[in-house]
Amino acid sequence: MTAQAQDTPHPARTQSLPSRHDFATTVARLKDALASRGLTLFADIDQSAAAEQAGTSLRPTRLFLFGNPKGGTPAMQANPHAAIELPLRAAVWEDDGGATHIDYQDAAGVLSSEYGLQPALVAPLATVRALLEGVADNA
Repeated sequence: MTAQAQDTPHPARTQSLPSRHDFATTVARLKDALASRGLTLFADIDQSAAAEQAGTSLRPTRLFLFGNPKGGTPAMQANPHAAIELPLRAAVWEDDGGATHIDYQDAAGVLSSEYGLQPALVAPLATVRALLEGVADNA
């Protein structure tokens, strides 16, 4: 079975954006976008490298944990369970056809609907889609 974004199941809370760039360029653009907006890159996990170290293989896949404590801390102050959703995450991966995708979750929507937080409190987290659309050149 081939892995293509359009035919692999995923939860509704996970959004997938096609990137107009190759994998390496998309990764570089994401890191640049985070830095230019003053966001902290907490982790850059090369999941395909980890798979290789374990003696197996995985398509190019990187997981990024990022955010701004000024934006996420109020959510965690209001509901300590919200910490499991933060920091923000984005996965950049390449499908079997060579197309690159950026997956993310709508943290603001999840924190409002599933954690009972007021939309105004999580509004700073709602900008993730626009940021990632810019990275993918889909804005």
